[in-house]
Amino acid sequence: MDNMEKEKETQQTEAEQETCSCPENQPAPEAECAQPKEDWKEQYQQLNDKYIRVLAEYDNYRKRSQKERDSVFSDAQAMTVEQLLPVLDNLDRALEQKCADEEYQKGVELIAKQFKETLEKMGVTEIAAQDQPFDPRFHDAVMHIEQEDLPENTVSLVMRKGYIMGEKVIRHAMVQVAN
Repeated sequence: MDNMEKEKETQQTEAEQETCSCPENQPAPEAECAQPKEDWKEQYQQLNDKYIRVLAEYDNYRKRSQKERDSVFSDAQAMTVEQLLPVLDNLDRALEQKCADEEYQKGVELIAKQFKETLEKMGVTEIAAQDQPFDPRFHDAVMHIEQEDLPENTVSLVMRKGYIMGEKVIRHAMVQVAN
């Protein structure tokens, strides 16, 4: 019985291959059935191309959205740090002043150190400026001075420190440049 069932299945498969989707499922010459198969292949290719394009567009949208979300977080973080930098400037100024109370001086030093460590953990670093070549991407020249002992376009004095987070400048260094 198993052989009979296999033989029937084989005959049915051969019969299905010989017939096409012509009216009344009548066997037709291959020339007549070839055209509809080509149309199906063409339609399949068109739909497949559309599907692949939609997938690519969705993937691009997903990546762009993720990049925008990351950018928004980075911008918010940079704006927050920018608002806190004047506090750090004031702590640095306080450290430059002599104080009669050594414990008070030590407390201010610890606070400034902790503040700087927190900024470093956030990826914020100070822009090197003193005795460096002037770079308008990082420095904001507010004064020029004639100074013979320094090469031309060299930062001679840093008036306000600049900071950078990653590759984004949070605040330009305010500098005096030697000509």
